Amino acid sequence: MKKESKKKSGGTKDNADQSDAPVVSKPKIIKEKTPEERKAAHVEGIVKTAIAAFIGMIAGFGAFYRFGAGTETPWYAALIIVAVLAYYAQRVIYPAIKIDTKEFGVKDWFYVEFIVIDFCLVTWTLLLN
Repeated sequence: MKKESKKKSGGTKDNADQSDAPVVSKPKIIKEKTPEERKAAHVEGIVKTAIAAFIGMIAGFGAFYRFGAGTETPWYAALIIVAVLAYYAQRVIYPAIKIDTKEFGVKDWFYVEFIVIDFCLVTWTLLLN
């Protein structure tokens, strides 16, 4: 009886060893950028940030002239409107200046929208004072 139980547990143990084996993944090969590619990426990042900041400032002026102090409209509604309009404006502006929006990830869009909202709020606040 002991031999049978050893066989059963031994077979189970072998299957467990195979499924518990660590999965070894190949490391990603990171392509080194040339100095020209680094400079182009840096300039492109500055242009994206500058355009987002400019859109945010325009949105801040628009929010000030449209909503004033913002007491009649919930502030988050104004920010959602600004974020949506800025997103679609950037989808049109970036391809016009040769920046490929298809390469944008969620993190990139979050970054430029944060810049827009931030500059909108700062401009709006400065105009209120």
